[in-house]
Amino acid sequence: EKKEFLTLPELQRIEALDLGIERLELIRDAFLFSCYTGLAYTDLKNLRLDHIQEGAISMIRIPRQKTGVDSTVPILPKAREIMDKYLEHPVRLREGVIIPVPSNQKTNAYLKEIADLARITKNLTFHMARHTFGTTVTLSQHVPIETVSRMMGHSSIKMTQHYAKVLDAKIQSDMLHLIHEQGNS
Repeated sequence: EKKEFLTLPELQRIEALDLGIERLELIRDAFLFSCYTGLAYTDLKNLRLDHIQEGAISMIRIPRQKTGVDSTVPILPKAREIMDKYLEHPVRLREGVIIPVPSNQKTNAYLKEIADLARITKNLTFHMARHTFGTTVTLSQHVPIETVSRMMGHSSIKMTQHYAKVLDAKIQSDMLHLIHEQGNS
């Protein structure tokens, strides 16, 4: 199964969107938060204040719903910005959730609208944010695979190696494209 992820330019297009529609803005923010933390939808939905450890480098520590393995992720500045944006959100105040996401089904439906607006032809799903974290945000920025594995709460490094293989294939196809282009110039 091919794990799709967003490239840096695609990620930046989503970030740059001026949506002006609250429901789409919330979904975009939740998606971006996941791109910068690697949290799966259910883990984000369950994310509460007691999963946040404030410190010199603030961390999210949450047991993954899927595996029970602890996911330990530093809160990058972009993720912090999104968290802070929802500090006073009524659902957060009432239920203590960090980001008040609707159902997975609704979230994915709204992501299709966001993809159209950002001119992204890939089938944008919430899970793609996790793959984007594993590839574009971490591995392609030379974060060691062991660190990425721990942040993603994988039960073995083998699971994380899949992301590295995906990246290798992408590099090869990009280079083949470049070679082809140069051959035709």
